[in-house]
Amino acid sequence: MKAYRFRYAFINTLPMMKPLAHTYRRRLHEEAVGNYGYVTTATARELGIPGIELVKLHRRGGLTRVGHGVYRFDDIPQTDQGAYMEAVLMAGPDAVLIGDAVLSLLDLGLANPRRIRIATPRRVQRTLPTRLDVKQMRIGLEDLTAIEGIPATTLRRAIRDCRGTIMDERLLDAVREGRRRGLLTRGDATALEAELGALPGVTE
Repeated sequence: MKAYRFRYAFINTLPMMKPLAHTYRRRLHEEAVGNYGYVTTATARELGIPGIELVKLHRRGGLTRVGHGVYRFDDIPQTDQGAYMEAVLMAGPDAVLIGDAVLSLLDLGLANPRRIRIATPRRVQRTLPTRLDVKQMRIGLEDLTAIEGIPATTLRRAIRDCRGTIMDERLLDAVREGRRRGLLTRGDATALEAELGALPGVTE
């Protein structure tokens, strides 16, 4: 009798499981739309969705696993910026773009790095794609921001970090263009130009 009641109860719950799975997918998809198509197991937990649901959605199709705990909805168009978001998410929590990756994202200084440079305060133990260059380092809050929703260092910090890897002339161009686009304050632009050896009075 008990076994019969258990089977009956389980069968009765089946119609409820499909709508619940649909709700999970819809909520995750809504989150992904504003995140270049990406969701993570951490995102799911913040939404009150068990992480295992991402695995189930992946198995059903339409959701691609791109890294440890990182997934992408196939129906959301890919963009150039999305590659940077993917890189940061694959590096793990608190990871940010640094150096020439920031300049490249902003299309400044003719930066075109072969690898996307990322910093994280955590030790990354899992294997990452070779296109990522991840360094374990802690960056102060004053140097952190988000560019188009992607965690990164400020342009001010990125330009300084690029000294020695990008020619000063290109960095000066990045300073002036960054100032023109409102990405740098007048004070920051003036200080950077002085550091880069620009003639006084060129910043508008």
